Parts: sequence; C-alpha cells; structure tokens
Amino acid sequence: MNDIHTADAATTARPKGLVAKLLADKHSIPLSIALHLVPGALIVAAYAWIGAPVSRAADLPIFAAWAIGLMVVLFPLWFGLFWLGKRQTGRYTMRGGVVRYRDKPFSRGKIALIGIGFLIYMTVVSLSLAPLDAWTYDHFFTWVTFEGSGSSGTTYLDAYSKEAVLTTLLIFGPFTGFLLPLIEEYYFRGFLLPRLPQLGRWAPLFNTALFSIYHFWAIWTVPSKILFLLPGVWFVWGKHDIRATIWMHPGSALLMTVVGATAYALG
Repeated sequence: MNDIHTADAATTARPKGLVAKLLADKHSIPLSIALHLVPGALIVAAYAWIGAPVSRAADLPIFAAWAIGLMVVLFPLWFGLFWLGKRQTGRYTMRGGVVRYRDKPFSRGKIALIGIGFLIYMTVVSLSLAPLDAWTYDHFFTWVTFEGSGSSGTTYLDAYSKEAVLTTLLIFGPFTGFLLPLIEEYYFRGFLLPRLPQLGRWAPLFNTALFSIYHFWAIWTVPSKILFLLPGVWFVWGKHDIRATIWMHPGSALLMTVVGATAYALG
C-alpha cells in the first residue's frame, strides 16, 4: 500500500504544463527560438528602463547600463534553471537533466588543454574580426542609436574620465568578465542546445546564430560571433562536455577584461 502511495505521489509531482515543455528532451523550433531571443529583448528593456537611468544618475559610462541590464535578466534566468531543478528533483539544482553536457567525458587535464585551445582561438579570432564588426556597423547598422553604439569596440567607454572607467570596470568587470558569460553557457549550451535533437548536425549552427542575434544591443557583431563561437559550440554538441565553452567564453571574457583593464590603467 505504501508503495502505491509513493508511486502516486511521484506521478503527481511530475512537472506539467510549461514546466514539462521546458524540461522535455526536445523543444519545438518556435519555443526554442523564443527561449533564445526573449532574454535578449528583456536585456534591452532592462537597459532602457533601469540600467541607463542608473548609470546616468551616477555619471558612469554607458557600459554600466548594459552590465546592469544583463544582470537584471541573467541572474533570474540562472535562478530559473535551479527552480526547474527543484520542480524536477525536489531540490534546487541544475542537475536532474536540467543543464546537460555535464557528464565530464574527458579528464580534467585533457579538457583544460582543449578549453585553453578554444580560449586562445576565440580571443585571437574575435579581436581579428573587429574590422568586420566595424564594416558591418558602418554599412548596415548606423540606424542603431543606443548610446555607445558604433564601429569602435570601446565606444561605450569613450568621453568618460579614466577614474570613472576604472571604477566601472572594477564594479562590473567580475560580472561581465566571467559570471554573466558563465550563466549564458549554462543556459544556451547546457539547457537549450541539447534539446534540439531534431536538427541533428545543424543544431550547433542554429544555437550559435540565435545566441549571436540575442545580442540585440550589438546586432552588427552577429557574423563575427558566429565565426568565433561555432567551433566551440560544435565541440560541446558532439562531445557532450560543456566545460569546453566554459573555458572558451567566460575564460576569454575574463582574459580580455583583466588585460584590457590593466592596459587602460597603465595608460
């Protein structure tokens, strides 16, 4: 009798409705597109309604406004992954099939070497493609009027004092330089990518393209983002080890933040 009640309770506890759709092994294409792009639209809204007013009131570079917008959206998104784990397992966790590609098929040493390779690749290629970003903006996206938009990668820091820039980087650098990209990897590569089995080998390109478009605030960088992100995403999809893009994306962001801030401080 107790076994029957336990089975009934387990059945009752199974996720239903939208939660069940989110935790399913396969997302429909329309649902996946929405889950990829809606966070980007919310970040733009959070920037406009929260980040920009706060940064202007504090007389900080507009970079702070985008950092605030990202934090306002991505931290709840991160909590949402833990909440889905709670609905699935009864405790707050990203395991239980919520965030996948975490089975660690490679040894720590081997994945570190692979990850460092991707980190170097992304850093070098992204910097090399800066002229492509500038060309794309100048030819197709000058109509984008966000404060700080432009063909220069440092437009959002220009026209501010050195002290204001360094203060902003000190406050927000740990978030934009590591934690927020880490959340993006868990969400886009660990949660969304594995739920596209119907696309087969096209899944990495689909995921990379939509992740690039998700950056609505820098939409002119979509071509370059696809080029420097796709190899790592393809690897994660094929080998089921999310640590590769964690090394690549948050790792390269951290490297460029530290090097860039140090170089700026030293003049």
